[in-house]
Amino acid sequence: METSTPTPSSPCATGPKPAVSDRQSALAGQYLTLRLGDESYAIDIMRVQEIRSYEQPTKMVNSPSFIKGVVNLRGVIVPIVDLRLKLHIGEADYTEFTVVIILNIHGTVVGAVADAVSDVVTLSADMIKVAPQFDSGIEARFVLGLAHLAERTLIVMDMETLLSHAELGISAK
Repeated sequence: METSTPTPSSPCATGPKPAVSDRQSALAGQYLTLRLGDESYAIDIMRVQEIRSYEQPTKMVNSPSFIKGVVNLRGVIVPIVDLRLKLHIGEADYTEFTVVIILNIHGTVVGAVADAVSDVVTLSADMIKVAPQFDSGIEARFVLGLAHLAERTLIVMDMETLLSHAELGISAK
């Protein structure tokens, strides 16, 4: 009895999966959802160290406008980034719901100001769709995709890119 081996051109051949599915698989996981203005965002929960209420940071000279200042968090000086200003969404109203999400980005601790946090959700790879590309608004390199949950759409953000040393204008140690 003769058996045949599938060739790359045969319909039953299996090969490496496209890079898009590898990327999507890497996106699957748990996300913290937050509000900035009228929109809901999602960030990788594995980057979150803690969530704190907003307190006025100490202003730093020559810092970009989106860096509100720094706070001393148990002996660590943490830059505080207002995500609304960084993403050009507009000026934030600091209320009792305003929070600072303390993140660990490549070993650097950074605080991100958000209007509020909502919940933690689990997103599967197939739930996160590629976001359309526009000439204005949030830069595409900060957006990993869009996810639909019930009646809300989440903008899944790449916080490692958004809060990198280069993006913040911070010299690497």
